[in-house]
Amino acid sequence: MASQATVAVENVRLPSQSAVAKSISYRTSAALQIGASLLWIAQAAFIGAAVNDAASGRISNWSAWAAFGVLSIGVLRAILDGIGSRLAFCTGRDAATHLRELAVAGLAARSPLDAERSQSGRAGSIVAEQAEMIVPYVARFEIARLRSVVVPGVILLFILSLSWTAAFVLLVAAPLIPIFMALIGWRAKAASEAQLAETGDMNAFLLDRLRGIATIRALGAVDVTAKRLRATAEALRSRTMAVLRIAFLSSAVLELFSALGVAMVAVYVGFHLLGQLNFGTWGGPLSLGEGLFILLLAPAFFEPLRELSSVWHDRASGQAAIEELNRLAALDHSLLGADGGSEHEPIVFRHAPAVSVKGLCFGYRNIDALVFDRFDLAIAPGEHVALLGPSGSGKSTLLALLAGLASPTSGAIAIGGHAVTAQSAPGLRGNIAWIGQRPHIFAGTLASNVVIGGTADRAVVSKALQFAQLGDIAHARGLDAIGENGIGLSGGETLRLAIARVAAHPHSGLILADEPTAHLDAETARDVTDNLLALARGKTMIVATHDLTLARRMDRIIRLGDLDLEKAA
Repeated sequence: MASQATVAVENVRLPSQSAVAKSISYRTSAALQIGASLLWIAQAAFIGAAVNDAASGRISNWSAWAAFGVLSIGVLRAILDGIGSRLAFCTGRDAATHLRELAVAGLAARSPLDAERSQSGRAGSIVAEQAEMIVPYVARFEIARLRSVVVPGVILLFILSLSWTAAFVLLVAAPLIPIFMALIGWRAKAASEAQLAETGDMNAFLLDRLRGIATIRALGAVDVTAKRLRATAEALRSRTMAVLRIAFLSSAVLELFSALGVAMVAVYVGFHLLGQLNFGTWGGPLSLGEGLFILLLAPAFFEPLRELSSVWHDRASGQAAIEELNRLAALDHSLLGADGGSEHEPIVFRHAPAVSVKGLCFGYRNIDALVFDRFDLAIAPGEHVALLGPSGSGKSTLLALLAGLASPTSGAIAIGGHAVTAQSAPGLRGNIAWIGQRPHIFAGTLASNVVIGGTADRAVVSKALQFAQLGDIAHARGLDAIGENGIGLSGGETLRLAIARVAAHPHSGLILADEPTAHLDAETARDVTDNLLALARGKTMIVATHDLTLARRMDRIIRLGDLDLEKAA
């Protein structure tokens, strides 16, 4: 990926090639909306001049032209504001989409063994719900902030050209608004962050309990879980109401000061036209048209600030959402390749690869004992090896290290002559098939679970299902969907479906299987073993298992724990 460039949006970083286009779109949107606001000055001038002529008794074609000018400028303002708002929305949508992509890429690149991974419910809430708050933040708040700087300044110059007193009143009233908004904004941001965190926690809690609903019912813990969920929902309600209170407070503060400012200008202009206040102008007194012009511009002076206040909550929510997405995307970028991209050149094995492990040392965080201490292993191309040992001896850990899902403390791992590193692991995994003891089954048909979002010919999928002895089941089910986590399938059928996934991608030269026969009866385990061995012909296969029957059908058994090697009978 090319170098990163910053868009005119806080904390949002986009690729440099699209940053230019998006920054141009953003500036164009801001220019159009600011221009639409400034056109009100021309409308106010037409109205003031027409009223002044009418009051002096000079009714002429000028009044008709003034009315036409006000209407034409009003149409032009609507068009410019509409186009600018659309461009701002598109910019906000692009920013939210890009941050979502970074967050999803960060989640996908994290290892299943990463203890710091976000809970799936919380991550889903951030990516699906909270990311939407970036759109109004970019599309409304950022534009409103620019308008609050440019528009009042220009209006103040026009008013100053007619009356320095009216300009002084507005100049004194204006700074009070951002000062109080800043004080309220600090509290609003903290409240929004707490509300977003509470939302994520509630989603994570709910998803976790839904996954374990069968266990909860079996243990009679439904009432306790419902009370906990009710308490969590009540805490979320309190957080949300706190955010709303702050939002209403900020709007009330702004309305108060803007109303006072407009009222003071109106009082001055009124008494000046009555001849009671004969100061504050440059030379002669104000005419009726000039006074009306000032009165029409005074509310417009505060309008950008009022708009900024109305979207101030968007700022707090948007920045909190950006921080959450950046936290999800925050990972060692070496996992994405040296250039920071998410694409990797696949490493293709022409033949079954050899596996080499030399001086491997690995231990889990906060655990003093090492799982592997200077461990060596050599597996020949096409060899089938069983890792046998008690629970906790490191069988699954070794498979994860070979797949690049964890990084060793020291030592070297090579597959097919390619060192397994953070940079090369994604490319190597394209040629590694993984069969876990609990394969995740998505809601959908058997065929969709074979391709898992990829593309494959229907004949290839059908052949893979037949190979895994699922052809009759697939025919009987047709397009009927399987439930999430394989609801509707037995344990053996779930393992066969995992084998079908591998069979549909025959280019994999290395098969890693983690307890493929666990929790299966003897007959089903034998069938799964037969399928596994048939699938592994001409490939290198490493199986972690407690099943001695399965282990004895491999070419070699490696016993972990005592590290003794023996040949299989």
